[in-house]
Amino acid sequence: MSADPNHASDVPPAERVPLDQVRDLIHLGLALPFRVLDAQARLLLAQGQSVLTERQFDMLNERGAWVEYAQVKRLRGERAAAAATGAGKVPSARHPTLFDRWEQQVWDYDALLRRVPKFRELKPELEAHADACIALVDRDPDVALYLAVRRDDRRFALYALTHALHVAVICLLTSRALGWPVERQRRIVCAALTMNVSMLELQAVLAEQADPPNTRQREAIRLHPKLSVELLRRCGVDDEEWLDAVLMHHEEPGGGGYPQGVAEPTEAARLLRAADVYMAKISPRAQRAALAPQVAARQLYQAEQVDAQGKALSQALIRSIGIYPPGDLVTLKSGETAVVTRRAAQGPAPKAAAISDARGNPSLSTTPRDTAQAEFGIAGPLDPARAAQLPKLQPERFYGIIPG
Repeated sequence: MSADPNHASDVPPAERVPLDQVRDLIHLGLALPFRVLDAQARLLLAQGQSVLTERQFDMLNERGAWVEYAQVKRLRGERAAAAATGAGKVPSARHPTLFDRWEQQVWDYDALLRRVPKFRELKPELEAHADACIALVDRDPDVALYLAVRRDDRRFALYALTHALHVAVICLLTSRALGWPVERQRRIVCAALTMNVSMLELQAVLAEQADPPNTRQREAIRLHPKLSVELLRRCGVDDEEWLDAVLMHHEEPGGGGYPQGVAEPTEAARLLRAADVYMAKISPRAQRAALAPQVAARQLYQAEQVDAQGKALSQALIRSIGIYPPGDLVTLKSGETAVVTRRAAQGPAPKAAAISDARGNPSLSTTPRDTAQAEFGIAGPLDPARAAQLPKLQPERFYGIIPG
């Protein structure tokens, strides 16, 4: 078995069992007894995650999903032994949570975007997916931000999907901070979800690639806004603000961007670009660590000081997510390590949850902390080296079980 929990390229083909051959070992909504990898041996689902629906199972198979023979052999042996003793009863599936709904959104989004190059008249479905995303944000905006910031699972095969969903969350919250009408908020979410539809697999490759993009990849990157718009027009999207935002989301005021060097990109395009760049900076890659949200926010603010519109956009984005957004790891003045869980209703002091004692030793308990209290104020972001040593943090630990 590969020692790398996120990649298994060293598992020979003869020891890879296609996922559709182990359907009997998978119970919808229950924890998986093995990890699931794609055709390029990249992690799709970790052991303990769940396949929630038959549609998700189908999407996994479309990606060439497989599991390791050694795990299948062990599991079949255990289940046969349990059945022989009458102890082989399958537990009941749990009710889906809000976190399950966000995970299912990724797979529904995967299924939808795979249809874009092949089908016409998909605009209603794309808009419906945007509405579903907005509804999840409305259920709990802080949870949506937590999932965007606390990127623990490093499933680079799904990078294009999760990145777009998280950019959509930031665009939605920022557009609300700017006072945009509801229909315009929906439009920017649609643009965020479809901005990279022409380069989904390339994004996954680049998230793991150690070398800089080669000539062919650089050309694909340069052309992807234009190609994405062509795909969207072909499948029935005729909303010009949506299309212009996609086309110009890498353009820069003054003409320094691509693909056309537009000197005055639209406001929606500038918001989309700001959210895209911010999320890219705080998201880890296989070959580099993520920037702290405070560093990414400062760089964004500095870059957008070219005009009044840029200042307004960057201020609204930072205000809408917070200097210390949910999911951020911080050190408290008490000495404790904590995870930010809720933005402050007013002011700069968010709610947090301590996950260590005052000496920094990990704690099994989780203690709520109000960083507005002097003794529990935020001393600063957690040192990246210490953050990298933390185990994966399950959101249920901080938010409880939120029904889906």
